[in-house]
Amino acid sequence: MTTATQIASHLLRSRIGKICVAITGNTPEDMLEKATAVLKETNFLEFRLDYLAKPAAALPQLKDFLAANSAATVIATCRCKENGGKFSGSNTSALDVLLKAAEAGFQIIDIELESIEKLPKTTMERLRADGAAVIISHHDFHATKDLDGIYKRITPFEPDFIKLVPTAKSLTDNLTLMRFMERMEDRSNSNIVGICMGEPGIISRVLGLRAGSAFTFAAASLGEETAPGQIAARTLIETYRIDQVDAATKVYGVAGNPIRSSLSPLMMNTAFRRETVNAVYLALQTSKADDLFKLAQEIPIQGLSITMPLKEDIIPLLERTDPLSAKIGAVNTVLRAQDGKFYGFNTDVAGIVGPLERRLSLKGAKVLVLGAGGAARAAVFGCRDKGAEVWILNRTPETAQKLARQSGAKTIKRDAVAKTGFDIIINATPIGMVGNKAAPLLGPEDITARIVFDLVYNPIETPLLKLARQKGLTAISGVEMFVQQGARQFEIWTGKPAPEEEMLRVVLHSLKQSAEASGETPAAPTEPKPVAESPKAAAPAPTTPAKAAPKPAASKPTPPPPAKAAPAKKAPAKAAPVKAAPVKAAKPVAKKAAAPPAKSAKKAPAKPVAKKKK
Repeated sequence: MTTATQIASHLLRSRIGKICVAITGNTPEDMLEKATAVLKETNFLEFRLDYLAKPAAALPQLKDFLAANSAATVIATCRCKENGGKFSGSNTSALDVLLKAAEAGFQIIDIELESIEKLPKTTMERLRADGAAVIISHHDFHATKDLDGIYKRITPFEPDFIKLVPTAKSLTDNLTLMRFMERMEDRSNSNIVGICMGEPGIISRVLGLRAGSAFTFAAASLGEETAPGQIAARTLIETYRIDQVDAATKVYGVAGNPIRSSLSPLMMNTAFRRETVNAVYLALQTSKADDLFKLAQEIPIQGLSITMPLKEDIIPLLERTDPLSAKIGAVNTVLRAQDGKFYGFNTDVAGIVGPLERRLSLKGAKVLVLGAGGAARAAVFGCRDKGAEVWILNRTPETAQKLARQSGAKTIKRDAVAKTGFDIIINATPIGMVGNKAAPLLGPEDITARIVFDLVYNPIETPLLKLARQKGLTAISGVEMFVQQGARQFEIWTGKPAPEEEMLRVVLHSLKQSAEASGETPAAPTEPKPVAESPKAAAPAPTTPAKAAPKPAASKPTPPPPAKAAPAKKAPAKAAPVKAAPVKAAKPVAKKAAAPPAKSAKKAPAKPVAKKKK
């Protein structure tokens, strides 16, 4: 690389942003319309010329666009099908398109490593002849493998930027990429772009810049992704606040599978922004608890929301849990204490019991719980502790029977549901969730309860809730539980009161937008109304949440105790405030060495249950 080329490369880096937005389209007009809209927010674009049927023919129009928008920095990419792109021509034909793009005024040319290795040695000189900088890319659509080996193959070409894009099959593949980036930061002069594709790789798209990536890529809008796991530019900027993520930013996340449709990142990042907390909350897709904990320990992650299928599997990896979680046998909240160890809590009970008790006394109520997983366990134990009679219906009878024995509940077969009659039906399965095609556990003839509570919140109007409304029953959206349990998590992690109204607002807004996009009209939210206590009383109008409800009567999540044994009358350090009456907890088990407390609390909590050392 000549001195002049090095100077030009440095000047280019000074004008590019941290997010490059990929522009796609079937026609030049379609591309230019999208690019014009994106330029209102960012000047750094990538034109995917391989999406066009005749990319070379479109270059005169694109040249005029570049001339009219001289402040923009634009990458030209024409990736062949054999390298994961859409261009059906040869490597030589793709190079011809890129050379003409450089002549047309594109400041940066992106060419695949596998292509340039097959082309003449003079290719780099030809690409730079018109003053364009060069990115040499490598995409692995199957795994995250030898990044050092790929780097060594690229460096002899002396490109301005090196782009490495493996696929994350696990969360820890992100660590492989970020370790590589940090290791190369000094020697590469900050010219490496590193991203992991795939749903587990989303973390690299947010934290990659902090690890040393020169920039990252984003989709122009939802549905226009050019790579698996790519995030829309607006989401990166507004939800993840990527421009504010730095070394001091604390990392939180929601872990489970599937996780793509979760609104937890939107809700929690909104809460962090509202309360001016320097933190980012990520979607962490995995089905393995050990994969999650390897990532959590190294990032390090300060707190986690746990969803299916990890609520039970994660317990053995925690230092200990609070009494309620130990009793239920499921954790949905993890806190990393000052000692670096992880402690578990359950806020699902607060999210389930609260909405029900605002409508009906649970004492003596007949409750049917569908499912026997982590959320179902919270529903069963929460209702039992309030004096309800509980029956469990699950596809796997053995799992339901085990939960019934542990909680003092009963099991029931589907053919007995209609004739038994219930006050409340709680769906604690993923049936009805976006993307879930499983058949329902109950038929229309089985929905005879006065209250139907679907813990699924996305979509806002699930098939079960629609059926309940058609029957004139009281329907409770899973949004109520979702926001309530999330608010308690926020308080455990930060020690601040959660901005529940704002959390509810953004969740409802997002769900309504999704419903409208799919052509549906969700039921208008109304205030919860008490249900008549008599089973013969007429059922009130269906209800869904409209604004933040009062904090429910539920278990208070308790932080870990202080590191040293304290006198019996001395209260530990403050913990997250939870204005709720506690559910009866199991008797705590003593432990030799205690852990340090969570950040703050207003009252002295009960000691958590010790985890048995193996």
